[in-house]
Amino acid sequence: MTQHRFRGQIAGVGSASGVRVVVGRWLDTPLGEFADAMVETAAGHRVLLAPRQEVADFIAATYTFDEVRLEPFTVTAADGRWQVRSRSLTLDLALGGRTLLGMALRAVPSRTASSPAWCTLTDPVARLVLRGVRTRGTAGGNRREYYGATDAHRIGAGTGRFDGADLGALADVDPPCRFGFSSTPKRPAVTSVVTTVRGPARG
Repeated sequence: MTQHRFRGQIAGVGSASGVRVVVGRWLDTPLGEFADAMVETAAGHRVLLAPRQEVADFIAATYTFDEVRLEPFTVTAADGRWQVRSRSLTLDLALGGRTLLGMALRAVPSRTASSPAWCTLTDPVARLVLRGVRTRGTAGGNRREYYGATDAHRIGAGTGRFDGADLGALADVDPPCRFGFSSTPKRPAVTSVVTTVRGPARG
């Protein structure tokens, strides 16, 4: 079995226009540091925005998209704000305090919370409590994926544009995104995660 671990943060937001966005800010991965976004329009068109080919290839092999775009992509995180910039997408997000879920996650030791065994144990709870959220599932190519969340902060405000159109007011991620086995929490939030992808060894 091969195992790949991605440590970083995921911002999940909805909008009055019906566009839902999941932004990944990945600080420690086998592919180096990078940021990306998965966008689902109100019509259900799913778009991956990735900064380079190897990142796009890995993500597209893990999730499902109708379109993949390669373009420069940056996330600047400072002073409780995220600035997301690419040719297709701009977002300005203001983070709030730690959520109740974040408080619960912080009570679990990070090493435990990020382990596939813990993700397997918590999956039934996530399914029941957080609509659309899973902590384990299939990841394409006979692989399994595990989401180990370690913290969560609410997003209190946000503005943005996708393909030149204003997204409108910040809203819940509703309906859940359809990129893979799991969506983000319904309420806009930034979640700290360790994502583990396991699959058959290549030989």
